[in-house]
Amino acid sequence: MAMDVVDFEIKGAEMQFVEVELDPGEAAIGEAGSMMFMDTDIDMDTVFGDGSRQQGGLFGKLLGAGKRLITGESLFTTVYTNQGQGKKRVAFAAPYPGKILPMDLSQLGGTLICQKDAFLCAARGVSLGIAFQRKLGAGFFGGEGFIMQKLEGDGLAFVHAGGTVVRRELQAGESLLVDTGCVVAYTQGVDFDIQYVGKVKTALFGGEGVFLARLSGPGHIWLQSLPFSRLASRIFAAAPQTGGGGREESSLLGGLGAGGLLGSVLGSSDD
Repeated sequence: MAMDVVDFEIKGAEMQFVEVELDPGEAAIGEAGSMMFMDTDIDMDTVFGDGSRQQGGLFGKLLGAGKRLITGESLFTTVYTNQGQGKKRVAFAAPYPGKILPMDLSQLGGTLICQKDAFLCAARGVSLGIAFQRKLGAGFFGGEGFIMQKLEGDGLAFVHAGGTVVRRELQAGESLLVDTGCVVAYTQGVDFDIQYVGKVKTALFGGEGVFLARLSGPGHIWLQSLPFSRLASRIFAAAPQTGGGGREESSLLGGLGAGGLLGSVLGSSDD
């Protein structure tokens, strides 16, 4: 089935958004809450499932919705259709600092496996499914990389990655060890497995995990330098835990408080 062919423009540096241009009758699908703005002649409709044309009848819609539920996404997808006469635009914003990656599925073998929270939007007709890691090790120790999204079709999809993104091509027999959270996406020919690396003391005192993802070619992989889970853990660690100021805040204000510079000034004024 033919997909909608859309033009696009990615804007911004650290906090990017993508403008998708729709011809009359064309449509794009997006995750709930990702839309930034749209022209007035674009009709916004919430549908059950992934919004692709490949869903047939109630069973197809239930299957599509079930796949999204397993990956932790909403049961519903928003479809943006150009009901006007000329070209119209709708924009989708990245949820946190990073890069928006345009993925032409027709040039990637028709299938792309990506992290379950990486998908941002796509041309109508792209099917959103799930990809379970079939190996036992990946299931037990894969963490973020165990249940992933599968994007299928021959249209254009956009995924979001945190921090800086690097794309690498792995030849047949070539492998790379990666932190599971740093894997953004890979093509269908890449083999994903979990490998035990290092010793227990490395995990306890080195700050690195004992289990890493092993990606083996042939195929293309996309890696991110700042997974959202890593960003969130750093923010949580730096946030005040007991309602007071953090350690950095305390050290700064402590020098100005009752026991610091301010206290010295007040004490000298009493004399």
